[in-house]
Amino acid sequence: MADLRTQAKWDKAAPNFDIMAGKGAEERWAPFKTELFSHMDGNILFLALGTGLDIATFPTGKNITAIDISPKMLEVAQPRIDNYEGTITAHAMDVHDLDFEDDSFDQVFTSCTFCSVPRPVEGLKSLRRVLKPGGELFMFEHTGSRYYPFKVMMTLMTQISRKLGPDMNRTTVANVMAADFEVLEVNNLFLDVVKTIKAKK
Repeated sequence: MADLRTQAKWDKAAPNFDIMAGKGAEERWAPFKTELFSHMDGNILFLALGTGLDIATFPTGKNITAIDISPKMLEVAQPRIDNYEGTITAHAMDVHDLDFEDDSFDQVFTSCTFCSVPRPVEGLKSLRRVLKPGGELFMFEHTGSRYYPFKVMMTLMTQISRKLGPDMNRTTVANVMAADFEVLEVNNLFLDVVKTIKAKK
């Protein structure tokens, strides 16, 4: 069953999400997302499509299954889905309750997602279930920091930010390992806060 509280939070955010995301931030990270998403191949699951801002950085001609917990987010994303030069099939779905068979996908991609998944290790285990043996997980994420004063600041900020959207202090690399993935690569893009993670089942 979908997490209705989380769904309602993101449904409420959907009309103004593009403004909240910030044009400058999207432009800043677009080259890194483009490079990460350039590895898309085979049967692909994209988690938390949101309003579809990431679609502009997808390679063309791919077959992508995309999910988001918020139907309202996907309504906003629909024009971008329609304009994609390839196939994107979008579903309103909770990562904790994926309606896919075991071993369904070659790859899973996330983008600033696991700051907002309520039970991140369970969500990652759910993704692992639907990946084929040897399947790959590619993540663009912002996380908490190990360094003072950022660690303290981000923990304090999370008390406010989680009411509106993401947690700021997630330990995502550790969560990936706790979900029984093999972490292959971690690239820090801004301090140790913004990073890409590559792992496999």
